[in-house]
Amino acid sequence: MSTRAKATLAASLVFSSFIVWAVHHQQSREREDMFQGVIRDDARRLEKMRQREEEFRESSRKREMYEQVQNVVSSDQSNKI
Repeated sequence: MSTRAKATLAASLVFSSFIVWAVHHQQSREREDMFQGVIRDDARRLEKMRQREEEFRESSRKREMYEQVQNVVSSDQSNKI
């Protein structure tokens, strides 16, 4: 083989190896980014659940307060009236 052919072969091997490494590195980075997205989604979901629980407690507290102040008739009793 001529020197030029050897140089071309070596350059193509180096270039191909670099491409394989770059694709592998990119896939690893994308996999990590997707995993971080799952973690962020879980955090958002937990925060939303916490807010809903807080709103439910507030609603329950208001209901108890209003029931103490007002006369509340259940729907079964209101049909009889």
